Amino acid sequence: MNCVILQPSYIPWRGYFHKIQKADLFVFYDDVPYDVDGWRNRNRIKTPNGPVWLTIPVLNKGSHAGGLRICDMRICWDRKWNETHLKSLRNSYAKAPHFKRYAGLLEEWYGGRPECLAEFTISITIQLARELGIHHTRFLRSSELQCSGTKTGRVLSVLKQVGATHYISGPSARAYLEVEKLASEGIGVEWMSYSYPEYPQLYPPFDPQVSVLDLLFTLGPDAGEFIWGR
Repeated sequence: MNCVILQPSYIPWRGYFHKIQKADLFVFYDDVPYDVDGWRNRNRIKTPNGPVWLTIPVLNKGSHAGGLRICDMRICWDRKWNETHLKSLRNSYAKAPHFKRYAGLLEEWYGGRPECLAEFTISITIQLARELGIHHTRFLRSSELQCSGTKTGRVLSVLKQVGATHYISGPSARAYLEVEKLASEGIGVEWMSYSYPEYPQLYPPFDPQVSVLDLLFTLGPDAGEFIWGR
């Protein structure tokens, strides 16, 4: 059984969804420390004036947030960030070929008042995966398991609990993942390679490091061809 373990992120890039597409089970790694200035609460979109960040404010800011788990983070509602994000997406992508197809989803996401960051970002990610045509992958949160250990030991704890035989990981994990520990438990490791073709983005030049929304708004149902191919 192919498994991916990855921290939940806000409207992730296409490489994130490539991992989901390759997995039988995708585990949102939400009971590990929140990484300040990471991708948990922000991502980039293209605008006529260049790329900009969309950031969800959280209640525990700065260095104090780093001591909390991702699943503990609460969204800050002292400003109408949801209206700002929706307006930014509309202004930037209203002329994209398939924007109208997903406009209802945007209204749904930004029309509520979610309390927990992870619940909000996980829900969006699952919906986007389905829109990309990924229907075989099951989803789980690591906070629903009884995880133990640190680093490789903790990853192995998750993999053993879910019965995984094959672990798919990003290339940056080569620096710390102890592959031999997984191999001793009969679990193989596959390293992702992120090499994707360009597509006709709005506002050239091409920028590969933006939210998958950019790809969906441009190519609609054909977006998957520019991630994992036909």
